Amino acid sequence: MAAKKVGTLIREARTDAGLTQEQLAKKISGLTASDISKAERGEKELTQAQLKAIAKATGVTQASLLNAPKGGSTSGAKKPAASTSPSSSGTSVKVTAAEKKLLTLYRKADAKTREAVVSMLEENTGTAAASDSGDLLNTLLEGAVGLLTGKK
Repeated sequence: MAAKKVGTLIREARTDAGLTQEQLAKKISGLTASDISKAERGEKELTQAQLKAIAKATGVTQASLLNAPKGGSTSGAKKPAASTSPSSSGTSVKVTAAEKKLLTLYRKADAKTREAVVSMLEENTGTAAASDSGDLLNTLLEGAVGLLTGKK
């Protein structure tokens, strides 16, 4: 039962990161795409080191994968509109579709582009008190997505 729960979390983390089983396997030493497939179906139990590597490669917390066999929830599943993602403190964070897109693009960006996005976000967050926070978030997300996609 625990292997199926972990497998579901691995699949969710992998697909949310936009990776195929083969792409994920290439990032994890000692695992093949077939191993990833079996783990996702609950037919193969992975070591803690492998789960940590998968967490790092997919951008989820290690606890979200490591604690699953101990009865942790599977609420790490992200939905397109407003989803819940476990944070490092063990609490949940709502993620909008725009934020998810931004995170996905950020993970794929090179270091220079990441720096530019962070800089742009830091420069603009000081104006949050002066404008509607929802409008500001949308403006910041649009600007960051523009930087990440090359559409300024």
